[in-house]
Amino acid sequence: MARFLRETLELQPVQVAGVEADLFQLPDGSQFAVAFPGGMGETDRSIGFLVDNLDEAVAVLSTAGVTTGEVTENEAHRYAHFRAPDNQLYELVERKAPTNDLRK
Repeated sequence: MARFLRETLELQPVQVAGVEADLFQLPDGSQFAVAFPGGMGETDRSIGFLVDNLDEAVAVLSTAGVTTGEVTENEAHRYAHFRAPDNQLYELVERKAPTNDLRK
């Protein structure tokens, strides 16, 4: 799949520290991840919903009786997985604000 995205669709690979997957930049600025089975935990095919505030979105799901996994993060995103009523795995994704640390 990663080769198809790179060679056929000509998507640009991107690197994000803490992500154990091949990431590709989409035209709208979002990213598409291809993970190896077991490489990032449970790797059923999932769809991510971009949210402005992950903690609020997790709270909304909790109020609706939907259990979410632990909130985790990498260099660019915070995210939490959940199973919807269709029993499929989905995730909520929040973009982290870019840091401008001049000490680096």
